[in-house]
Amino acid sequence: MSNTINIPSNIAHIGRTIRNIKRAKEIVSVLASFGFGKAIADLDLDRLVLRGRRMVGLSKQGESVQRTPTAVRLREAMEELGPTFVKLAQVLSTRPDLIPPEWAEEFTKLQSTVKAVPAGEIRAYIDALIEEMPAQKSGVHFASIDYEAMAAGSIAQAHRATLVDGTEVVLKVLRPGIEDVIESDLEIMATLAEFVEERFSDLGYSPVDVVEQFRRQVRREIDLELERRSMARMAAAFEEDPRVVFPKVYPQHSTPEILCMERIDGVLLSDFKKDKDSFSEAQRREIVAIGSDVVFKQCFEAGFFHADPHPGNLFVLVGLPVEGPNAVDEEDTRELMRREASDIRLCFIDYGMTGNIDPRTSEVLADLVQGTIAGDLDRVLDVVVELTGVSPMMVHDRAFRSDAWEFISRFQSASLADLRMGALLSEFFAKLRKHKLRVPADIVYLIKAITTIEGVGEMVCPSFDLVEHVRPHIEGLLRRRYGFRAAKRRVQGAVLGYAELAERAPREVAGILHMMRNEELGVQLKHHGLTEVTDELERASRNISYSLVVAALIVGGSIMLLADRAGSQDAPEGLLFWIGLSAFVFAGILGVVRLLFGKRLG
Repeated sequence: MSNTINIPSNIAHIGRTIRNIKRAKEIVSVLASFGFGKAIADLDLDRLVLRGRRMVGLSKQGESVQRTPTAVRLREAMEELGPTFVKLAQVLSTRPDLIPPEWAEEFTKLQSTVKAVPAGEIRAYIDALIEEMPAQKSGVHFASIDYEAMAAGSIAQAHRATLVDGTEVVLKVLRPGIEDVIESDLEIMATLAEFVEERFSDLGYSPVDVVEQFRRQVRREIDLELERRSMARMAAAFEEDPRVVFPKVYPQHSTPEILCMERIDGVLLSDFKKDKDSFSEAQRREIVAIGSDVVFKQCFEAGFFHADPHPGNLFVLVGLPVEGPNAVDEEDTRELMRREASDIRLCFIDYGMTGNIDPRTSEVLADLVQGTIAGDLDRVLDVVVELTGVSPMMVHDRAFRSDAWEFISRFQSASLADLRMGALLSEFFAKLRKHKLRVPADIVYLIKAITTIEGVGEMVCPSFDLVEHVRPHIEGLLRRRYGFRAAKRRVQGAVLGYAELAERAPREVAGILHMMRNEELGVQLKHHGLTEVTDELERASRNISYSLVVAALIVGGSIMLLADRAGSQDAPEGLLFWIGLSAFVFAGILGVVRLLFGKRLG
C-alpha cells in the first residue's frame, strides 16, 4: 500500500497564495479604478481575490466586493500596475495579432515614458552590485557613477559612468528587486490567463501560451549577460559594414545585473523632429538607406534581427570613425551635422528583444512573395499550412480561399519593383487573424521590425524610394529559394536522401522481419476526440450500477417484509422485518447521496 499523501492544490500553493494575495488585490483594484469593473465581474476575479483573502485570514467579517468602473484607458492601468505590466504592454504593442490594433498603437506610447528609480534609492543597490563583481574591489571598476538615470525602461535603466582609465561608459542596470516582482506578477498572469481561457474559447489563440511566451521573453530580458552576447553576435554579422556602429561592451565590468557599454554620442532618432534642420537632404536619405539595409539584412540574410528598431533605439552619428569601423568620434555631434552623407552612421541599441528566422522559414516567406506576385493561390495556402500548423483541410474552406484570393488580388498586379514587404506581410497575417489562426511569435516580430523601419523611413525622408532600395534584399531572398544554386542544392539533398534510404533499407527490413519472428512487433492505436464520449459512457454505466443496487435493495427488502408477515402473522416482528427495513433505509441513503453528490462521484 502506498504511503504517498496527495496534498490538495490549494494547500500545496498556499505559500504562493499568501505571497501574491496583496499583489492580486492591488491589480484588481487598479483595473477597477481604470474602468474594467465589468471585465473583472465577468471573470469573477474579484470573488477569487476575496476568497483567497478569506482562506488565509486576511479579510474582515462581512467584507464584500466593490465594483466601481471608471472609463480610463488600459494603457494607464498598465502604467499604474508597474514594470511587468508595462513590459507586457510593450510586448503586446508588437503583437497586433493578439490584441486590437488600437490597443497596440496605444501601447507603443509606453516605449519611453517609464519613470526611473530615484538616485537616492538606487545608489546603494548599484554599489552592492559592483562590490559583488568577481575578483575586484569597489572603486577598481569605476572612477565615478552618475546615479541619476539618463534613461529608464520597464526592466532596467541607464546611468553614465567613467572607468578608472577615463573611458566614458553607460551602465544598464536592472531595477532593484525586479526579478521578485516579475515572478510574482507572472504567477498572477498565469492564473488570469487560465480564467480567460476557460471562459472565452473563441479568441483564436491561447492566453496561457501567450503568457508562457511572455515569460520566456521577459526572463531573457532580465539576463543582461544574454543581451551582451546578442550585441556581440550582431556586431560580428556587420563587422565589414562601416556604416553601422555597435557599442563596445566591457565584459570585465559587467554582470547579469549590470551591462557596461561604450557611451554613444549622437542624436537619438526619436528626437529627429527637434534636430531636423541639422540634417541635409542627402544625410536624411542616407539614414533611411542604412536603417533599411541593416534591418532587411538581419531579417533575410543573417536570420537574427533586432525585433524593435523604433526611433528610441537608433542613434545617428556624423563623422568618420577614429579607430576602426565601430569606434565613435568624440567631436561635437551638432557641428558635424554639416558633413557629407557618406559620414553618416547608425547605432542600434537595446538588444533585449531579438528574433530568429531559421532558413526554412525564410524559404516559406519567399514562397509567399513568389506565390502572391504570380497569383498562385495554392502556393500561398501551402504557406498558411506551413506557418500556422493548421489542418490541411482548412485550405478547402470556401470562405478561407476567398479571403486568400482577395489578399493575392491586392498585390497581383504589382511587380517586385513595386512590392512593399511590410504591407504584404501585415495584410497576409491580418487575414490569418480573421480566421483565428495562430501566428509564430518570431514571424510577428519580423513583421514589426520591417514595418517599424519603414515607418522610420517615412518620418525621416518621405521622398526616399524605400521599395526600390530594398528590392535587392527581396530578390536575394527569392534567389536563395528559386535560383540555380538553390535548385542544385535541393537536388543534391534529395539524391543524398534517397541514397541513404537505399543504404538503410536492407537493415531496416531485416530488423522488422526479426521482430515479427520473435513476436515483438505490435500495433498501437490512438484515438482522438473520444474523451467526452468515453466519459459519458462511464458516467452512464455508474448510474446504471447505482440504480441496480438501489433496485436490488428495494426488491430484497420487500421480499424480507413479505416473508416475515407470511411466517407469523400473530407474532411480533422478527429478524426478517428488521433486515427488510434496513434494506429500504440503505436504498434511500444511497439515492440521496447520489442525488446530492452525483457530479463529484462521477
